[in-house]
Amino acid sequence: MIEEAIAKKLDVKCFSSNPFRLADLGCSVGPNTFIAMQHIVEAVERKYLAQGLNSEMPEFQVFFNDHVANDFNTLFASLPTERRYFACGVPGSFHGRLFPESSIHFMFSSHALHWLSKVPEELLDKNSPAWNRGRIHYTSGPEEVSHAYAAQFEHDMEIFLSARAKELVVGAMIVLLIPALPNGIPASQSPFGVMFDVLGASLMDMAKEGLISEAEVDSFNLPIHLASPEQMTELVERNECLIIERMELVDPRSNLVGPINGKECAMFLRAVLEGVFAQHFGSGIIDQLFDRLSKKIMESSHQLESGNKEGTLLFVVLRRK
Repeated sequence: MIEEAIAKKLDVKCFSSNPFRLADLGCSVGPNTFIAMQHIVEAVERKYLAQGLNSEMPEFQVFFNDHVANDFNTLFASLPTERRYFACGVPGSFHGRLFPESSIHFMFSSHALHWLSKVPEELLDKNSPAWNRGRIHYTSGPEEVSHAYAAQFEHDMEIFLSARAKELVVGAMIVLLIPALPNGIPASQSPFGVMFDVLGASLMDMAKEGLISEAEVDSFNLPIHLASPEQMTELVERNECLIIERMELVDPRSNLVGPINGKECAMFLRAVLEGVFAQHFGSGIIDQLFDRLSKKIMESSHQLESGNKEGTLLFVVLRRK
């Protein structure tokens, strides 16, 4: 889908500068980022050839961006030896400017933009109707909790899109892969929502057994928001500097073979979330928490398999006006 977007929508004739600069926002430590960057470089090279610009083939420079706590040492030590680009690291949050104005030709972000810049403050206020007692997400919470999450996401995305619009050259492209919800589908019917609910229930069970305190659970909320295509469309159109070239939901689960495996789902969530939980609750509970999660996922497998079938990943292609 990325290659198709580059082939059909990226006009490299409008780029006069060399090198061609790419950025992966929220890169983590690889190897997924290296695979994605290599595919994009190869697709751009084919586009230059298709437009008859063989003699103008640029050199490529890739900027790997993530928070300052990201393990850039591991990232750089793992760089492919046969890569066809020069590599740079750019530490810092993508909820703000990262690059000089009009300097980047292609941006990519995969499974990163669902992370909020911070937990909405109302969720921790016992006097607020959005106090999220006994839950770790908005999935099964009252409307006030959902609205607080949505407002924080919209604030973060407005800053993100505004910064990217300044950093992209005219005609440049940005591709986003974002865990999401179909329009009108409640989070409680999504696979992510079910797993977040089960994770919260596992923590509450541990609190009832005295392994952690209920106050610790009450003060913890996952800083994750699942956007809908409708919400993303409105935010991009509000920006006015970016054009939506393509936006659709895809279903990564279509590649799964066989029934849902509780242990594999728990391992997937642990890989993504362990650091967040360990920071708040301490590392001593992690093994037991995800063991419990594995069992509860199997108990809830019918919900995961029979829930929303429209897709859980939003594929977005934007172009700078």
